[in-house]
Amino acid sequence: MPQSAPESADATQRMYDADAASRGLGIDLVSAGDGRAVARMRVTSHMVNGHAIAHGGYLFLLADSAFAFACNSYGPVTVAAGADITFVRPVREGDVLEARAEERTRYGRSGIYDVTVLRGDEVVAEFRGRSRVIEQR
Repeated sequence: MPQSAPESADATQRMYDADAASRGLGIDLVSAGDGRAVARMRVTSHMVNGHAIAHGGYLFLLADSAFAFACNSYGPVTVAAGADITFVRPVREGDVLEARAEERTRYGRSGIYDVTVLRGDEVVAEFRGRSRVIEQR
């Protein structure tokens, strides 16, 4: 996993290794460091709803995982204070999705992060997360 700083790589990798939810859904941590992260997931048959499209909760979970990896890349334990998502295009079984998280700002113990979820070059969802540091290491 390419990183911009060894300490941020270690913090994010430790978090990913302990993240049974993300790993259990097949989410891969592609890269992370200095307020950024990329995560990838293939949509499986278990993620598809009655309209033959991916359930929005799975897209939210992928984006939320990338957000968590990005905001925890600095080391202190950081959690979501809130988040919202806009679904732009439907996603189908077999699609490979990539969530790219990027810090917009950090102020005090809080931060704002945007995550774009892509299928190839096509945007399928946009997510904004608000973070809060709860523990200094």
